[in-house]
Amino acid sequence: MPKKIKSLLVAFQWLLLTLAIAGEASASGVDRLKAFLRETHSARARFQQTLLDRNLKPREEARGVLEFSRPGKFRWTYEQPYKQLIVGDSRKVWVYDQDLHQVTVKNLDETLGASPAALLATAEDIEKRFSLAALENQGGLEWVEATPKEPEASFERMRLGFDAAGLRTMELKDRFGQLTVIRFSDFQRNLRLPAEIFRFTPPAGTDVIGAPSARSEPQQ
Repeated sequence: MPKKIKSLLVAFQWLLLTLAIAGEASASGVDRLKAFLRETHSARARFQQTLLDRNLKPREEARGVLEFSRPGKFRWTYEQPYKQLIVGDSRKVWVYDQDLHQVTVKNLDETLGASPAALLATAEDIEKRFSLAALENQGGLEWVEATPKEPEASFERMRLGFDAAGLRTMELKDRFGQLTVIRFSDFQRNLRLPAEIFRFTPPAGTDVIGAPSARSEPQQ
């Protein structure tokens, strides 16, 4: 899998961890998190993603749209500066790079075990994989930090920032000291999202990378 695609997929998986975490942090942080899990069944939001080096100097920036429908369906569309699409259909995860004319496909359960990640509506006990800690409120947000218990994890830690409306910011620090910051805007919850946006069919001529079992079409 190309490094660019792999890093984006891992970051996206970490984002979706916010929809599966359950545990003891600060009372207010837990309340925000539980309310988000309980009340948000589908959503659409715009995002701005910035990669900072160890000196906090911006290296890359991307923008796009996130859509999800629990359980297990999501669509992460990168619009700028490149075209890329990540789709979860509740059984598989498809990562389509338009410039490379290539799609990588994996079974959903494979992506859960490949790195510190959890996808929408997982039944897995997240506290077995992550330690949660309360952080001080900052910038008008209530923060929770999730640290992976697995020593070989791709990321060192993740911070989630909530306000009264829900998730606003996610920060991921990797093992190389780089920081990925994702900020959300125009967050709309509990929409009637079309089922077809959570399906993916590789365009003609696209190189499909993945196990044969992962390439089969989802059951309807």
